[in-house]
Amino acid sequence: MSNSSNSSKIKFGTDGWRGIIADDFTFPNVRKVTRAIASYLETAYSKDRPVLIAYDTRFLADEFARTSAAVLADLGWNVKITDRDCPTPVIAYNARHLNSAGALMFTASHNPAPYCGIKYIPDYAGPATPEITDNIVANIESASDELPGSNPSGSISTFDPKPDYLNFIYTLLDVEKIKSANLKVKYDALYSTSRGYLDEVLQQCGCQLESFHDWRDVLFGGGMPEPKGEQLVELVDAVRADKADLGLATDGDSDRFGIVDEQGNVLTPNTVLLVLARHLIKNKGKSGAIVRTVATTHLLDNFAAKYGLQIYETAVGFKYIGEKMRETAVLIGGEESGGLSIIGHIPEKDGVLADMLVAEAIAYEGKPLSQLVQEAIAEADGPLYNNRLDLHLTESHKNAVIDSYTKNPPSVVAGIKVKEVGRKDGIKLYLEEGSWVLLRPSGTEPLVRVYMETNSPEKLSQIAQFMESEIAKLG
Repeated sequence: MSNSSNSSKIKFGTDGWRGIIADDFTFPNVRKVTRAIASYLETAYSKDRPVLIAYDTRFLADEFARTSAAVLADLGWNVKITDRDCPTPVIAYNARHLNSAGALMFTASHNPAPYCGIKYIPDYAGPATPEITDNIVANIESASDELPGSNPSGSISTFDPKPDYLNFIYTLLDVEKIKSANLKVKYDALYSTSRGYLDEVLQQCGCQLESFHDWRDVLFGGGMPEPKGEQLVELVDAVRADKADLGLATDGDSDRFGIVDEQGNVLTPNTVLLVLARHLIKNKGKSGAIVRTVATTHLLDNFAAKYGLQIYETAVGFKYIGEKMRETAVLIGGEESGGLSIIGHIPEKDGVLADMLVAEAIAYEGKPLSQLVQEAIAEADGPLYNNRLDLHLTESHKNAVIDSYTKNPPSVVAGIKVKEVGRKDGIKLYLEEGSWVLLRPSGTEPLVRVYMETNSPEKLSQIAQFMESEIAKLG
């Protein structure tokens, strides 16, 4: 093993391995992880099925992808690598469509520019399950980081994943209905992989379009490729200035969505999930279960109850939602961090589709998006108010907090009774009146995230103060 490789630094999180370019995310470590993935592939697929490789717009992501392709070809796999940077949902769709042995995606998603990552997407087109990633991680220690040989027994070719994906997306959308609405849309690509995809679909659907930041910039304009308020200031300004119907964005690898209504409000993913669940039932006649993570709004539960739909709660991570989508008919599955998929689509989050479904909802209803939001919230017996505290604690303080809440969870939070304690992911306190609090420790840093939801801003503030104060006492 060369000195430049350090497998102790390779840690797989909820969605693959991420690291800092030139620190732990190096060419030797990419070769090592690729071989670990290849060892898994040997147990699951025959070599007559191609391995797909794609990458996002980050610095060196394309070179890391080519390095990985060379390693796989050396091991006898036939590799198809995308002809340009590519959204994660696009390579995921092609992994299934092309009957592949799965795909390797080089991306750090919404993380800052110094990061890169690699995730393995199996042929079912959704995130790898913990069983698969555990298998890959177990292979890392013994995997070599050596350069591949000069006479590969496999092949490397390039392909364009776009046409088949777009054809599929158009089957999920009512293109003519969107065309008839003649929507005015502002699109901020945030220098991401969705440029050339989302803008093309919007134009195909007859939208009047203005695009921003639709070129590759490995530094993401000095910001982060995350479609949240602080990154969407230009988009908000453009929507307001031009009285647009809608503002759209995606994160770096285009699996997360960003939505701005006609008033310039950046909608929370919780709100978008609710609006789209209602749209799919009311306007498109769809049905199925609703799946959400433990940290996602319970307005979806209220909505599901109204329509007699099954609701499933999963651990945090889209892989758990994807797993449920492969087991049963799921109307919509999503998470508060900005990922969703719908019935008929792949079990992977897709920012391009999510953005287009919001445009479709406006076209069907003939109403401003802000009004659709108010109607959906009212129908789900809302509003409910959310908050998240990121408490940076020492490692010992973090452990003390989790230990205390695991063994002796409180019976009352800010004067509200605890009805039930859930341990699906972290510790979730289900309170009376539909309120809840979730504590989740970070697996990689001394941080505890505290999520909460309740029915008034005053109560939300009281719960936040109570939790901060109680957690401080355990330090």
